[in-house]
Amino acid sequence: MAKRRIVVTGMGVVSCFGTDVDQFYDQLLAGKSGIGPLESFPCESYPTRFAGSVRNFDVGNYIDKKQARRVDPFIRYTLVAGKKALEKGDLTGEKLEKLDKSRCGIIIGSGMGGMGIFSDGVETLVKEGHRRVSPFFVPYIITNMGGALLAIDVGFTGPNYSISTACATSNNCIVAAAEHIRHGQADLMLCGGAEACLTPIAVSGFIAMKALSERNEDPQKASRPWDKQRDGFVMGEGAGVLILESLEHALARNAPIYAEYLGGSVNCDAYHITSPREDGKGVEQCMKLALEDAGIPKEQINYINAHATSTSAGDLCELTGIKNVFGDHLKNISINATKSMTGHCLGAAGGIEAVATIMAIQTGMIHPTINVDEPEEMLEGVDYVPHVAKSKKITAAFSNSFGFGGHNSTVIFAPYNP
Repeated sequence: MAKRRIVVTGMGVVSCFGTDVDQFYDQLLAGKSGIGPLESFPCESYPTRFAGSVRNFDVGNYIDKKQARRVDPFIRYTLVAGKKALEKGDLTGEKLEKLDKSRCGIIIGSGMGGMGIFSDGVETLVKEGHRRVSPFFVPYIITNMGGALLAIDVGFTGPNYSISTACATSNNCIVAAAEHIRHGQADLMLCGGAEACLTPIAVSGFIAMKALSERNEDPQKASRPWDKQRDGFVMGEGAGVLILESLEHALARNAPIYAEYLGGSVNCDAYHITSPREDGKGVEQCMKLALEDAGIPKEQINYINAHATSTSAGDLCELTGIKNVFGDHLKNISINATKSMTGHCLGAAGGIEAVATIMAIQTGMIHPTINVDEPEEMLEGVDYVPHVAKSKKITAAFSNSFGFGGHNSTVIFAPYNP
């Protein structure tokens, strides 16, 4: 039986470049770095003092002001990105109310959840005792609450849960949402990820792992995927949310269609808690499974938005997997790294990068990879779109995300052709 076709009919983003999808992508096309000093807490003594922070964030009319003050930032990011996706999907007011909301769901995950609320709650417990811990402590730290509160606001009563697979979270959520539509359990799904972990404890944890760049003197040059001088990744935050919708449902409501979701896959290296398999076999298999799920030949792929975090092991592992999958066809593929400008947004990365991938399809312009000044030898013959954006008609695109624990996830988008 033929699979139900699934299209992308909305996108929302919260990022270091703001909350407007077009402005977000314009900044990426310009090769602008969103990395800057970390200002959310005092960190003068930290060896890493910069990040891809969400700055001047205003919830506007998307969240009740009292609720906005209470909830963790990852929940605020979820609600704003989700509602902006609905706006871009022409689903506001009466049009939103006309939906069969029992067939609309939400799968928006987070790698770390409400780290700010958690940290504040522990501090309150230690300093003031258990009677002073907020009754909102548990609800606002758990990873499912962003999607739950979004459902309460918009009334979606279909499938609703979160997935947490570290930095593969968003893609896992997108794949799961698509499966609900394919299996006839939903007509429309909001999906993606959100993260707000620029807190003292989270940053300190990554510092303790020696995972972060320490290029404090020039933070905009710190995120440098595939560059020989990379010294770790740069933390980021934000949210990326898509509307996936069955083609029949989208056409019936005359929805804007930004791209088609062709397929995706998830698997696990089963190898190490933080390091990927050096031979790239896990990511290689994940990409092959995604092609199989999409039912397309590898030759149809001509763009890859890479995971490319700027770590010594991960960058080359992914590149090894890509070379093993595509072989000679790699010469026809453009590969870029959004994280070179946004930093690594952890559980939100795949959602934010899915938006970037779909915008590349929409605009016919692929954003550059910045800061690759001394490329690894493995990049020889690879079009990694260095420094300057390029024009390209995309036939189909991979977006890769991989996470601690060996979690791998790949999604495939393409232009919508009636």
